[in-house]
Amino acid sequence: MSASDGEQPAASERSADRAFFGQPRGLMTLFTTELWERFSYYGMRAILVLYITDAVVNGGLGYDETTGEAIGSVYGSSVYLLSIVGGWLADRVIGARRSVLYGGVVIAAGHVSLAIPQESFTWLGLVLVALGTGLLKPNVSAMVGELYDRDDPRRDSGFSIFYMGINLGSLFAPLIVGTVQRVWGYHAGFSVAAVGMAIALVFFVLGRRHLHGAGDAVPNPVQPEERAGIARMLALVVVGVAVIYLIAVVVTGSWGGTTFVDALSYLALVTPVVYFVIMYRSPKVLATERPRLLAYIPLFVAAMLFWMIFEQAATTLTTFARDRTELTVLGLEVSPAFFQSVNPASIILLAPVFAWLWQRTGGRPPTPYKFAMGLALAALSFLFLSGASAVVGDDRAPAWVLIVVYVVQTLGELCLSPVGLAATTLLAPQAFRGQAMALWFLANASGQAITAQLVQATADVSDTAYFGWIGVVALAVAGLMWALSPWVMRHIRAADEAEGVHTAGA
Repeated sequence: MSASDGEQPAASERSADRAFFGQPRGLMTLFTTELWERFSYYGMRAILVLYITDAVVNGGLGYDETTGEAIGSVYGSSVYLLSIVGGWLADRVIGARRSVLYGGVVIAAGHVSLAIPQESFTWLGLVLVALGTGLLKPNVSAMVGELYDRDDPRRDSGFSIFYMGINLGSLFAPLIVGTVQRVWGYHAGFSVAAVGMAIALVFFVLGRRHLHGAGDAVPNPVQPEERAGIARMLALVVVGVAVIYLIAVVVTGSWGGTTFVDALSYLALVTPVVYFVIMYRSPKVLATERPRLLAYIPLFVAAMLFWMIFEQAATTLTTFARDRTELTVLGLEVSPAFFQSVNPASIILLAPVFAWLWQRTGGRPPTPYKFAMGLALAALSFLFLSGASAVVGDDRAPAWVLIVVYVVQTLGELCLSPVGLAATTLLAPQAFRGQAMALWFLANASGQAITAQLVQATADVSDTAYFGWIGVVALAVAGLMWALSPWVMRHIRAADEAEGVHTAGA
């Protein structure tokens, strides 16, 4: 069997491939694929809420600001929920490479649909982009890992190069798509996103030969005897989703779009609770592993609130940029989407500094304290914005205010995000170790679900109060997380001692 038929290449073949800056040539394929896919996604996301809330005469859909922000938040939440499905399909049914390919095609179709100036095509496009991203997002990273042997020293640097592609795509997308939208309209902007996804697909298809079979194999294919159990599980999920939707109908008193937003929010909030209960009660989870699972809960809550603040870049912060910010930077007029490029630019500049810092300090402080620091910085960014909103009153804030907000949030991201997945894989029970990525995605999904509810509940609240109270609550939770950090570390140490292993990062 050849590598292209699903068999992994020999270790010597992988080690000898150094054609891309000393890395396997397949990394170039995945780097460019992810760069352009992220360009398309973040380009679309940069103008989505602006499009939904702009007047029809300006080419928008004419929805009110509250509804647009809620839709934007719950849309981001649904992408992360669907990533769990995409990861499962790759692991059990079609493999990572096919998941990426099929997901890319669906995403491209979604962006083309968004480029058509008709509302029905807008909703179809959003559904397609969400479904496609759910298939593609978790599996590109998995394929990067397959390019290397377990003991290949190039692995970490390879992932660093790969994530640079993510940030490059995220950096240029709002600048280019936002400029095109400002000059030629929203659907022209969506067309640029469609072109970006088409380029990603071209690189992925033409570069398949360099992947040496990475992602072709199905790691844990569904066995015939499992099909009945999977069918029952699927039926339970369908029933559960239907019940959640009916609850949303009762709460809202209607069957309309707001109900759909609420139903998705409830689903994103309920899913991690169910996930934790299933793990904790599973007979496959050892008694020595349960303390780690308990220790992960405060980390999950901190991450959820961090992403709740951080992901408002595409919703409340974008409308603040449009309505309450001077759109002039260094004498140049910019689009409201411009500010969404500050975070990836800051990541590119600051990530090496943080990597050096953690190396110099031996990884300290321990992970729980880093989570508390990350959440505290996110909270401070909103408190700063609240203060700026109060100072300017009815006037517009200078552009540097939002730039500072994004930079401070980036500092928080660098404290929390890089260690988050590592902590997830470290603390997840062995029987659920392969599903650790799902846990991390659920924190983001739940955080954005909270935002979808918050923006609706605070529709008549001023920006000063909205950002201020979120900042106060998040800062209080960060303080609680700091206070709980010794308890978290004790649980991790207790589990490690029971298993006779060394506590990492303690």
